[in-house]
Amino acid sequence: MIQKQFIEHASIIIKDKPEILGLAIGGSWISDEIDEYSDLDLILVTREKISNDKKKMFSLAKTFGNLLNAFTGEHVGEDRLLICLFDNPLLHVDIKFLILDEFHNRIEDPYIYWERENCLTEIINSTKSEWPGFDFQWIEDRFWTWVHYAALKLGRGECFEALDFLSYLRVNVIAPMLQIKNGNLPRGLRKVEFNFKKPDIDRLIETVPAYSERDIFTSLEKTIILYKELRESLFPDSIISHVETELKVLDYFYEIKNR
Repeated sequence: MIQKQFIEHASIIIKDKPEILGLAIGGSWISDEIDEYSDLDLILVTREKISNDKKKMFSLAKTFGNLLNAFTGEHVGEDRLLICLFDNPLLHVDIKFLILDEFHNRIEDPYIYWERENCLTEIINSTKSEWPGFDFQWIEDRFWTWVHYAALKLGRGECFEALDFLSYLRVNVIAPMLQIKNGNLPRGLRKVEFNFKKPDIDRLIETVPAYSERDIFTSLEKTIILYKELRESLFPDSIISHVETELKVLDYFYEIKNR
């Protein structure tokens, strides 16, 4: 596979660079789910911090192959990440540049492909990875105001705005809750076609509308119903529901929908 060929070549390059301490691989490589459509999630650990110097990040990435394009990951909240597209073969590779101290804090235990003096393995053996928890209260505190916002956009006839916000709810609320229901980490829409049972896929499809006010209203209503069902089954008793806000927003939603 092209991903394995890329890794083999990159490891040869970095072994001759004393400033590099190790190379690890995350994502689907860990679970052996790499296929022809997979990208590569690399973690490059260096002695000195270089994630604050874009030129050094770009320069090092270029040694791995024919780099077509690259940019840093501020848009996903990670400026230590370099998102790369290589050619011959065409391959998407994400490279996160860390120093040893930063390797302690991680959301998963990556596969250690190469390291000097077991420096990465020792950290993994002595510390624990932790996936960020899904904050049910954070969601409940916001969900009904979000629904009101979407209803406002529909009431004005701003269908594209409403479509965009409905997608936001699907990615950040409904899909993570369905992931949890299906025994997975709350990783948004990642591999839902393979991870969800058919009834859950069918329910998720109902939240995807065509471009029409009527269809968007229907999909938003399906989103609301699904959220309430998932809330009932997943939320612990400690979560405070915003009952008054919910009732007021639902009254407004149906008023707008039935106009």
